[in-house]
Amino acid sequence: MISASRSTLKTVSGIVWFSGAAVLLAKGVSLFTAAIALRPDESWSWLAVAAGALIGAVKGQFLFSGFCRKNLARIAALSEPQLWQAFRPGFYVFLMAMVLLGATLSSLAVGSYPALMAMVVLDISLGVALLGSLRVFWQQPAV
Repeated sequence: MISASRSTLKTVSGIVWFSGAAVLLAKGVSLFTAAIALRPDESWSWLAVAAGALIGAVKGQFLFSGFCRKNLARIAALSEPQLWQAFRPGFYVFLMAMVLLGATLSSLAVGSYPALMAMVVLDISLGVALLGSLRVFWQQPAV
């Protein structure tokens, strides 16, 4: 096993969190571009982006920030931190399942404007929530 300091685990978890936000926001923009290509005259399409951002801001503040605080408290309580312990083992299984589900839903949405817009709302909301809760990683004292 690879030993790591608590500070390293905090950094790794912050990088994973930020990476998820960046990927989801980029994917949301890509799907939005595909939806606009299908229906360029739809002026309300930007409402999907705004809705996703608003939902994400609320989720980031009230849900994801709590997850970050709990994870940082768990890291602080580790007696012999290992690099893989940046998150609980279940998180890695959940993350893999979410990546596969997101990729499947996105591929199914191709060519369907309503499905693409739903995926835009989903991806933007999750990306903004992850990005908004990222502040917890630098607000929490060093562990």
